[in-house]
Amino acid sequence: MIIAPCTRTHAPEILAIFNHAILHSTALYEYEPRTPDFMTAWFDAKERANLPVLGAFEETGALLGFATYGPFRALPAYHPTAEHSVYVRAGHHRQGVGKALLRALIATARQRQIHTLVGVIDSANPASLALHASFGFQNVGILREVGLKFDRRLDVALCQLLLSEA
Repeated sequence: MIIAPCTRTHAPEILAIFNHAILHSTALYEYEPRTPDFMTAWFDAKERANLPVLGAFEETGALLGFATYGPFRALPAYHPTAEHSVYVRAGHHRQGVGKALLRALIATARQRQIHTLVGVIDSANPASLALHASFGFQNVGILREVGLKFDRRLDVALCQLLLSEA
């Protein structure tokens, strides 16, 4: 497995990963699949803000998953805090893809002087919670019943990793 930056050429594979998560999981609290136009705007925003999009690739070049981060909140005082996401292609979970992506994303965030990474994770996703805990993320709270998907009320766990001392 190779970890490297994703480019716009990977947009169809990222879109497929996003849409599988939307349609089959509570990893994204969305109902409708995203579109190619969404991906164009998504990459535009990532490039304008110089935000990383890292991919885990098979030797063949196929995308196994991706990780990124963006602003936690739009207000200036939140600038050194980022909310991150890690998504793994269906059929490739529990193979170290998420771990490799999160390790690389944390390293990138440290290099770019991000102070805090925040994960907003469906509280019924023990694999993601365990992955984050293995990197030292602390569960700092649960927001009860903030989502509604698949006719269920959903809780989110807030996980935080402090990357620097000051």
